[in-house]
Amino acid sequence: MNLPNRLTLARIILIPVFMAFLLIQDAKGHTIIPYQDTVAAIIFILAATTDGLDGYIARKRGQVTTLGKFMDPLADKLLVSAALISLVELGSVPAWVAWVILGREFAVTGLRAIASADGIVISASKLGKIKTVTQVIAISAILLEDWPLSLVHIPVGQPFLYIALFFTLLSGIDYMVKMKTIFRK
Repeated sequence: MNLPNRLTLARIILIPVFMAFLLIQDAKGHTIIPYQDTVAAIIFILAATTDGLDGYIARKRGQVTTLGKFMDPLADKLLVSAALISLVELGSVPAWVAWVILGREFAVTGLRAIASADGIVISASKLGKIKTVTQVIAISAILLEDWPLSLVHIPVGQPFLYIALFFTLLSGIDYMVKMKTIFRK
């Protein structure tokens, strides 16, 4: 269990902590901890930051592992899925957008699993990385829209969400085309 894999595992462990801060409310639907939403946003951003960090460290130290190649995209999908489902519950993200994004995530994960059974490991593409970055930016922007220290409450999260949706669909199509080529061999 090297450092990059530990960072990936930390990202997974932070998911229920993030969700607890985001969703726990009293009987009247109010947050129960001061700045609870802000803490949730910070935890999400911290967890998402480990994504770039674990990959950078793995490549720099020559510690790229099969486990890491599998766990890293899975951890990303779990974090983004948990955030989107929670934000749908809170009414901050339209359910159809979350379903399209999650559908792509599960489809690509399924295709990766099939490829893996054939001994093929498919790493994240550049479009896949752009997709992840735009999703993290969108979710972070939505989480921080009502940040108490914000001077201007501008709802910038929704436009970022649709940019993330675009790159999610584009990268999904890219994976499908690549997988079609792989499975023809």
